Amino acid sequence: MTLTLWIDADAAPQPVKEICLRASERLKLPTVLVANQRLQLPPGYAHVSAVRVDGGADVADRYIVEHAAAGDVAVTADIPLAALLVPKGVVVLDPRGEEYTAEIIGERLSVRNFMDALRTSGVETGGHSAYGPREKQAFANALDRALTRAIRSAGHRAP
Repeated sequence: MTLTLWIDADAAPQPVKEICLRASERLKLPTVLVANQRLQLPPGYAHVSAVRVDGGADVADRYIVEHAAAGDVAVTADIPLAALLVPKGVVVLDPRGEEYTAEIIGERLSVRNFMDALRTSGVETGGHSAYGPREKQAFANALDRALTRAIRSAGHRAP
């Protein structure tokens, strides 16, 4: 079984992509960036690939759901995507380092839907704070922990 790192690349902050690429190279881990726009991959990353899907709502999400397998790790801020991946046994992290688990994904989806309904009715709900060094570090730490766990449970040995 090969562990794969999946990145919902349309909305992932650039620092998150960079952290994932470095981890991919360090661990010789297949990593797939999925987006509905053309992605320019930096040269020299032997284990990284990009998949461009057709434009449209949730096309990248569907691709990841169809191709990710139990034991894989995915990075997305998309809670509905996380809600589809977690039951499949995929470890899902958001770009701020929070892991979506079976215990919390239902609550996160309910809150997201509630906030969506408020915004639709014209209520200003604000958003996340800026993505800065603290968030970047929290994500890097969470990714390291998740990949270490996934590699151990897959019996995969990093060089």
